[in-house]
Amino acid sequence: MSPYAFTRSGPSSSEPAGGLGIAASQPTQATLVSPFVSGRSPRLDWSALTGFTTIVALLPAWLVTTSLIWLPFGRFGAVDYRLFVGAFFSLFIVLFSRPVQRFVLLRLLGAREPTRRERESLDAAWQPIMRRNMLEQRRFVFAVVDTDALNAFACGGHLVLVSSHSVERLSTEQLSGVIAHELSHHLGLHTVSLTIAQWMILPVVLLSRAGMWLRAIAESATHAFARRLPLLHALGLFVAAFLHVVSWLLMLNVSLANMLGNAASRATEFHADRRAARLGFGHALLAAMREWESVAPREVRGNVWQRVFASHPPMRLRINNLAAHLRASGARR
Repeated sequence: MSPYAFTRSGPSSSEPAGGLGIAASQPTQATLVSPFVSGRSPRLDWSALTGFTTIVALLPAWLVTTSLIWLPFGRFGAVDYRLFVGAFFSLFIVLFSRPVQRFVLLRLLGAREPTRRERESLDAAWQPIMRRNMLEQRRFVFAVVDTDALNAFACGGHLVLVSSHSVERLSTEQLSGVIAHELSHHLGLHTVSLTIAQWMILPVVLLSRAGMWLRAIAESATHAFARRLPLLHALGLFVAAFLHVVSWLLMLNVSLANMLGNAASRATEFHADRRAARLGFGHALLAAMREWESVAPREVRGNVWQRVFASHPPMRLRINNLAAHLRASGARR
């Protein structure tokens, strides 16, 4: 499960090119609504609720993991189980802190602070959005990920990460559209469930890796010391197999939750596109989409399960929907 992104990078995410009659160089002054629109205020989109299916799907593996972590505290410290589980779950709140996101999440995501030149480009693209919609600049944290893909993504409630190639290649207007789309994920509260799910996944993955490590030790010890003792040899192999199965089931739970989260996130992409239009940067976003489509390799059509569980809808479909929304909104003006 990845953060909410403008596009997907890699061959599997490329989309076929398509034209919609709106030039890529069209300026951002072609807007839909008055300069100050309701899209600037944080408001829960119904599509954001679909992301909580990931949290529900993660509960079995997370409860097993949390229970194992609680065992020493409960046995030797008389810590109440329900209190421990509730407190452990509530720690995800710290991930919404801007200092934590700046100093922890950025490193986990492999991001960095923008260079002076990149900061100038990001500011030039961000300032019109801020002025037009009365947003506070300090409310969001911008960072750069070094990659050759045209991409950007939002996570953690405040973070907006833009690829270095996007900063270099996209025009200021196109970059404004991309940033407006990512801000729309935050304003629609799409990243809330994602952040909670990431926190829940962390101990599950750590426990699964620990189980795999202990399995390898159990197998090695069994083969080294218990070869001549059939009962002990069988017991060692049973322990190793048990640890392998438990670790595999935990990771299977995480994988299924990720697939559900990816499927649910497709709806949020359409909502973020439309909210970016309400912010006044619909045409700029459309131009950025067309730019991405012009340089992306042609999509290799996957099987039905790959399409069902893809994290993003096809780029052409997004372009068609956004263009139709822009035309309909223009007709109502």
